[in-house]
Amino acid sequence: MLKALLRWLGLAKPSLKGSQAPQARDGFADLNRKAPLRKRTESDPDDPAPGDETFLCREAVLGRDQKVAGYQFMLREGTRNRIRNSSRVVHHVYAEVLVRNLAASSVCSLLGHRLAFVDVPDSFLGHECLSELPPANTVLFVTPLDDPGAPRQEDLLERVRALRKTGFRIGIPDPEVVTEYAPLLPESDFVMLMGAALDPARVGRRTFRLGQLAEHASLIVREVASLELLGYCLRIGAKLFQGPFVTSREDWHENHLSPDMARLALLLGRLRQEADTSEIVTLTKQDPALSLRLLRYINSAASGLTTRVSSIEGALQLLGRSRLYRWLMVLFCSQSEAGGRSAAALEAALVRARMMELLAARHQPAEQEALFLTGLLSLIDVVLQLPMARAIEPLALSPQIDAAVRERSGPYAPLLELAIACEGSETAQIDQCARACGISPAEASTRHIEALGWALELQR
Repeated sequence: MLKALLRWLGLAKPSLKGSQAPQARDGFADLNRKAPLRKRTESDPDDPAPGDETFLCREAVLGRDQKVAGYQFMLREGTRNRIRNSSRVVHHVYAEVLVRNLAASSVCSLLGHRLAFVDVPDSFLGHECLSELPPANTVLFVTPLDDPGAPRQEDLLERVRALRKTGFRIGIPDPEVVTEYAPLLPESDFVMLMGAALDPARVGRRTFRLGQLAEHASLIVREVASLELLGYCLRIGAKLFQGPFVTSREDWHENHLSPDMARLALLLGRLRQEADTSEIVTLTKQDPALSLRLLRYINSAASGLTTRVSSIEGALQLLGRSRLYRWLMVLFCSQSEAGGRSAAALEAALVRARMMELLAARHQPAEQEALFLTGLLSLIDVVLQLPMARAIEPLALSPQIDAAVRERSGPYAPLLELAIACEGSETAQIDQCARACGISPAEASTRHIEALGWALELQR
């Protein structure tokens, strides 16, 4: 813990001892010495240098069960585009910024079973900062650069093997596209395909058959834009997926709340409408499972109570209506029986909710709570797989929350739009939404990563 604290404060250098940090060959080490963090080089005075725009973005990666299997962490799109044609040294500088920012965040320690996917140049695989990432949770995706200085194939293969021995997993782009990485296939854990390249006609003409790739590594497909494309990816044997499909809507007009969910929604609505305590207690007792969960929650070690609470009346008195409403709302959103993509949508909603609450730290507590609920409910239709109007109608929401959730309008809409923008990496969208809220893009990104850490911790 002390080492982690010192590293967070910037007072300790990463250790490269033991099996966690295999020694790089001279070619890797020489190149990485030329790319000190956040410094220009004399040989590239016109190349861009890192600034405040180098904050983290993330995109969820889902498994075949459509639950979150990990995240791809990246710098925002504008930064990546700006350095696309820069020198290899500049790419190393930005890769170091990405790795160190991720290592310094709380996210790495909260990943649990999830993976962190990080794209780095092939020649960056010898950089010492990689030792700061948790090997068991990290997938290093090797990317080629047009700039001279790529490692020899035999050196790259040796480096990949050394990293895998320490616990890192390795991903490569489609060897049909990046043919020079074909020799890495036997040492690769993942092969990345692009959704746009997976139409049936092109698949039939491939040199590397998808089944052949899957024998060596799990297929991950990026930029899955629709549920139809997801279905095709599932049929060809892909294991991991990322793209806009995660929060896409379908026609759910024939779906309805289950009886248990309807009772919980009624309780939430009556709480919102300031029903008297006796009615709230009666409604709670009508659901024995809910009553039991409430008593377990109030008596948990986290509540800090010295005596046990044995009645719903006592639990309500201790919690208060505001805390009870928040607890029930999170419970309502997490009770979906749809599974799969609903769980991924709930995690995204929790991140939105916490981010909006953090950005409203200077507001009144009631407004912070309202912003939290706005973020939480912004994906309630996807979570419950119901039309939005049907999902929120029994909740008796305030006009401000209702307008933000249904129409993206009203006083809470700008912060919601910012939270949504931070789920992607489009620079212009993030900047525009941040300006509308009077917040810097860097602060928005910081709060977004903090919110992700909170959501991960909540589910441990």
